[in-house]
Amino acid sequence: MTPATPAEKKSVVETNGVNPVPDDERRGSPRGLFAVWFAWNISILGISYGIYVFSLGLSVPQAIIAGTIGYLVSSTFVGILAVGGPRTGLPTLTQTRFAFGFVGNRVPAFFAYLSNMGWKITIITLASTTGANLFSKLWPAVFATSDGSSSTFTIVLWFVLVLAVTMTVSVLGHELIMKVEVWISWVTGLMTVVFLALIIPHIDWARLGDAPAGGPLAVVGGAIMAMTLVGLGFLNYGGDFARYLPRKTRAAGVIGWTISGLSVPTVILLVIGVLLAGSAPKLGEAAAADPISALTDLLPLWFFIPFSIVIVISLVSAAITGIYSSGLALLAVGVPLRRSTTTAINALIIAAGAFYLLFISTSFLATFQSFLSLIAVMMGTMGGIQMIDFIRQRRLDWNTDMAKPFGDGGRNGRWTALVSLGVGTIVGLGLVTSADPNFAHVTGFLLTDEAQSGVFGASNIGVVIAMAVGAGLYALLTFGFKFDPRSDYVSVPAAQAVEQ
Repeated sequence: MTPATPAEKKSVVETNGVNPVPDDERRGSPRGLFAVWFAWNISILGISYGIYVFSLGLSVPQAIIAGTIGYLVSSTFVGILAVGGPRTGLPTLTQTRFAFGFVGNRVPAFFAYLSNMGWKITIITLASTTGANLFSKLWPAVFATSDGSSSTFTIVLWFVLVLAVTMTVSVLGHELIMKVEVWISWVTGLMTVVFLALIIPHIDWARLGDAPAGGPLAVVGGAIMAMTLVGLGFLNYGGDFARYLPRKTRAAGVIGWTISGLSVPTVILLVIGVLLAGSAPKLGEAAAADPISALTDLLPLWFFIPFSIVIVISLVSAAITGIYSSGLALLAVGVPLRRSTTTAINALIIAAGAFYLLFISTSFLATFQSFLSLIAVMMGTMGGIQMIDFIRQRRLDWNTDMAKPFGDGGRNGRWTALVSLGVGTIVGLGLVTSADPNFAHVTGFLLTDEAQSGVFGASNIGVVIAMAVGAGLYALLTFGFKFDPRSDYVSVPAAQAVEQ
């Protein structure tokens, strides 16, 4: 895709796709990244994450420590990969062509696209059910069933509304997203503070010591779950919003602001979720079925109404940034369509996925956890390989020609990265488990029945093993055995090749 013309630069709709962002369009400072990640993660869903980590059989202190470690480690990975954005001006899933090759990159890009879609299906579904729950409480005669729950019509109505808003802002692009996210982060942050003030009195401090401590492997499992909840799912678009920063932006600033934007809200919400679950075990069961309504039911009506609206807004903001990156992912796969068209395609896929989550899945938590483990295996392995390849990319001065086809400065495929991705992914899938029977067909095949039902299977340590295997094998092939298949400029005129 060619860079934007001067006329196009004046357009409201962003025209940059998978091309390097020109230096004259670079702007801002790393501090701006904080609002994007903060707004994405200030959602009430973060409290449910704390409940989920605690539900692995940990004590309150163990759950807080394990979750915090998991968040910080995975957020650091996202921050490191985000550095590639300003260095190359490329979205993350285009920069991975450096490691996997122009054509070979379609493999990780496709799975990254599926990862994006899964997250967006989850977030948009939750935003829709939250809005429907609000309407059913306010006007039960019109929008609720006889038992008081939201009617199918109400859920579908909100789903269409949420999806329309998300798609509209996503198509308009990066500049509008950055402005919108700043306001959303302030509004959601303020309302969440009020929510915490109202919810903290529900904590029964005397019961926090009732939950017994889990074993070491259970603590590892808690950290890994936290990594999959926040961080590993973002590896495939860490650089998408950093690529508009000036080329020489300090790496420490990009990493630091990304980590803080990701971890500050999530750690705070994690602690509240763990404390609530530790003092009210039944809350964990309710959150497994519907994580948001389980928490909003604890609120007085006067705050339930505005806060439900804020929840929808915060979830939509998270969906907007993800849909934006999903459109870039399709372009990275090689779909020959404009970003606005790929965004429309995403809407159809989300509708199908939401139907499964709303009407087929028997447990939100089971499906959600299964999805997280699957994407973490694939995205974690890809992210590990990309971080190792940063060493090579830096030595080659971040030359964006490496993202082009063979003959123009890149490779069509680099077998070292593809083999490492395949081995790491297969090992990881074989060592993780799934509570959703439809996902279970592709997991746990390297585990015995005893291991699958035991602590090892529950910990999903295969996620970390997959990442280590993929990154380690790639490092061995590239820097140990010196297998570094490069390209030349056979398709470029000799005079231009000399300049390269």
